[in-house]
Formats: sequence, structure tokens, C-alpha cells
Amino acid sequence: MPLVQISLAAGRPPGQIRDLIAEVHDAVVRATGTDPGRVRVIVQEIPTTHWAAGGVTLAERDAPAPAATEASTTANTAAPDTTEE
Repeated sequence: MPLVQISLAAGRPPGQIRDLIAEVHDAVVRATGTDPGRVRVIVQEIPTTHWAAGGVTLAERDAPAPAATEASTTANTAAPDTTEE
């Protein structure tokens, strides 16, 4: 009895996961000739806070960059000094 285990980062719509299961199931049946009723597919969704690459979680990687502070924004956009000496 073939058993396929798939780990995915959480957040996909249920229909997409259902389509994945159907596609994997069909591929296993075609490749092995196994009775379709004996193929098992398990999809495990992992929270993005529990999945990391390069020491950075997927949640951290996908988080929006922090906004610039008002002081630095003001300093960078101040009008140039036009007074003459």
C-alpha cells in the first residue's frame, strides 16, 4: 500500500490541497499500478512560524518591511537651504 506524505507551509485554500491530493493519488496509481483504493496521501500543513530556511522562518521572510521612522523620513525630505551668505 503506497503512502505519500507531503509537508506544506500552511495557508493554501482547501480546494488547492484537494487538487494536490487528487493529482498525487492519480500519479501513484499510474506509476505503480496499485489499486486506487489502496493509495494513501497525507498532507501536513506546517505553520509558517515553524518552518525556516537559512535560520529565518517563512513568517519572518514574508512579513512586510518595517516602516521608516518619522524622524528619518523628515530628515531625508527636508527642503534644501536656499539662503545666500
